[in-house]
Amino acid sequence: MSATAVSTFAAKCGIHTPARQAEVLRVLALAQASGLEWIRLVWCDVHGSLRGKTWVTSELANAFAEGMGMVSTLMLKDTSDRTVYKVFEADVKTDLPGFEGASNVMLLPDPSTFKILPWAEKTGWLLCQPWFPNGQAVPYDSRRILQAALAKLAAKGWGMRTGLEVEFHIYKLKDAEHGDDANPALASWPGPAPEVSMIHPGYNLLNELWFDRAEPALRIVKQTAQDLGLPLLSLEIELGPSQVEAVFKATDAMTAADNMVLFRSAIKQALRRAGYHATFMCRPPFENIMSSGWHLHQSLYDLQTGQNIFARTSVQEIQEAQALPTDDARYTLANLGAHYLAGLLAHGQGMTALCTTTVNGFGRFKPNALAPQSILWGRDNRGAMLRVVGGPGDAATRIENRLGEPAANPYLYMASQILAGLDGIENALQAPAATDAPYAESAARLPLTLGDAMDHLEQDMVMKAGLGADFVRYYQRIKQSEQTRFNEAEDKVEFQRREYFSRI
Repeated sequence: MSATAVSTFAAKCGIHTPARQAEVLRVLALAQASGLEWIRLVWCDVHGSLRGKTWVTSELANAFAEGMGMVSTLMLKDTSDRTVYKVFEADVKTDLPGFEGASNVMLLPDPSTFKILPWAEKTGWLLCQPWFPNGQAVPYDSRRILQAALAKLAAKGWGMRTGLEVEFHIYKLKDAEHGDDANPALASWPGPAPEVSMIHPGYNLLNELWFDRAEPALRIVKQTAQDLGLPLLSLEIELGPSQVEAVFKATDAMTAADNMVLFRSAIKQALRRAGYHATFMCRPPFENIMSSGWHLHQSLYDLQTGQNIFARTSVQEIQEAQALPTDDARYTLANLGAHYLAGLLAHGQGMTALCTTTVNGFGRFKPNALAPQSILWGRDNRGAMLRVVGGPGDAATRIENRLGEPAANPYLYMASQILAGLDGIENALQAPAATDAPYAESAARLPLTLGDAMDHLEQDMVMKAGLGADFVRYYQRIKQSEQTRFNEAEDKVEFQRREYFSRI
């Protein structure tokens, strides 16, 4: 490596590898050939939202080599954008070293994430990760949490494959230019939500007539996703008024997580330009709506062969399954997959705060609502927390976790699955029999509030060790601010309207 290369900030951070440099050169050439005028350098915060700066393209090479400064308080915000830690007081040096005085952290772009945005003229996009100025990785970055969890899998020769099913709501803006949220006389922190109307009246699941009414908006969603190279499979009309669902083909977990944060941000922007408002808030602030979930399909695969190691596909495995009761986890899943399932159940309460991450999302856990209420699994049962899909001879056998809300941070959601599943494998945990009545049984219940979920996370030693005690303490403090402000709000519906509907 040359002296010049060693002197760069990327080299100081230990990421100036030949492979990265080759990717950098590819992106620089593509940006120039495409006539891009600027590049959005973005980072995913702990809530799953994208933040960043926009650089002129002529400075992109410098961003790859030397990084971009970002005020460190962006890592300390709650969902209202208030800084939770007192960064100008002396004790922050003990509580959160490296964040004193609202100092800078540095963002370095990941060249493998480069996209050209289809809705913004001559604009590129790159996902970044934060580093301290001394070249040390910032441990509170959620993307690193997933990278560390995937490294634990890779050490065993495994990878994680995930498919996304994401429900959300699309509304038509009543006045895109002059609505309440754009009225300076009404500006506040957070500001008012926009006035909207529905794109379909709901309560007619998968109805073709409703799809036709929603088609102008869904066409924008489809085209935006495809132009970004996202593996969109289908767009569907969900049961609730103005509710839709996007389904994506399975990919490796890191790709899926990156795709999720991009998809949410991209379609909100593309639809907003056309006069629509998309929200990934679980329960929009209207009467007679339906909650949205994010169902995470997952399996582990052999890194060498690509084979799904949850599936029973050999003759011997199929014969073993056929000798078992059909409600035994080992009937549907290979032994390793059955242990993984048991790990997810064992840590169901501890992982909830990483899968359902807003105060609003806990209103979804109701009986007979196609959402979980208790920590159970079932064979192709959509009322259970874990729905196992497939069976003997099916190479696509997988576990669907129905616990998540669409606003969740995907890196934390997926990391929680790996940590829980690995504990199940390493300790050969056994799952109970599959449920046939997920709302009738007296199994352990899911936490009912974000505060309760955070308490369970604190008590889950496996989650705490896997995420890191410092990260859990940091995450608890950020999320407790959200719960406390909700508890103190006089108008709790208006709190959610401003906090979530207008922003998530």
